[in-house]
Amino acid sequence: MDYVAIERLTEQVKKENVFVQQIRDEIGKVIMGQEKLIDRIIISFIMGGHILVEGLPGLAKTLTVRAFARAIDTAFSRIQFTPDLLPADLIGTRIYNPRDLDFITKKGPVFTSILLADEINRAPAKVQSALLQAMEEKQVTIGDETFPLASPFMVLATENPIEQEGTYPLPEAQLDRFFMKVLVDYPTAEEEKNILTRFKDINIDAISAVIHAGVILDKAPVIESIYIDDKLIDYIVTITGETRKPTRKELKKYIEYGASPRASIALMKASRCVAFMRGRGFVTPDDIKEIGADVLRHRIILSYEAEADGKSADDVVKMLFDSVEVP
Repeated sequence: MDYVAIERLTEQVKKENVFVQQIRDEIGKVIMGQEKLIDRIIISFIMGGHILVEGLPGLAKTLTVRAFARAIDTAFSRIQFTPDLLPADLIGTRIYNPRDLDFITKKGPVFTSILLADEINRAPAKVQSALLQAMEEKQVTIGDETFPLASPFMVLATENPIEQEGTYPLPEAQLDRFFMKVLVDYPTAEEEKNILTRFKDINIDAISAVIHAGVILDKAPVIESIYIDDKLIDYIVTITGETRKPTRKELKKYIEYGASPRASIALMKASRCVAFMRGRGFVTPDDIKEIGADVLRHRIILSYEAEADGKSADDVVKMLFDSVEVP
């Protein structure tokens, strides 16, 4: 793609991405801070991916998702995952109707556009597997009948930090299905002051729809046309390749299993979306770096040595990007 074509694409992107700031402003009516979480939710939704959010209770994760769903005028459901939850509580079940002498299907909360699976790592494996089927196949089976899910369909799952009691670690296969994993931290002192000042005025009903979900999905072809140089594609392949067969000794001892090709695809799609949100028709190395940890942190299985040395997945991802030369 030549310079003129890229400039033309950049102008188109600037016209198409206006809704991003509109969504940010609308959610900002009830959420102070959490800009990174909001942007990652927008990216995941545009690209048709699911997102895993890790953070302690009380950090406005649920309110953020509800506000996002209202801002894009789409259906929203929430289900609290607990140790006694059954797959039927998630997907639905068949109920006998004595009046008609027949069974009827009662659909579960998974039949929505945005599903908030709260504290997903508190539910047993069979429930997590039911959610995995919904995420992967965009359909669920109740009895002998298969039902398609809504389009669009996005799962936003929250989890407690794994060191908390009463949690079930998510299996690697399910983790890999999440487009991104975002860590939510405490607000800054200034943000918390604003929360206290505005707390009594926070009302989810103040959120208005600024765009319809279907219109957002129509932006996908523009995003997919954003230019990414072959050198940057090689950069992405090298990064994910380093997670599998590290050349640096430090990485080799800390990584047990590396990221799958799905990580490379997610990294390319997400970096294009970052460029789109920034109003550019081309991807830069900084776009890849910005989104890298969110795409890779849950796809790298650390070794026991990493745990012994107190290294987190984010530490390893930083080492990874530091070890690969930027084109």
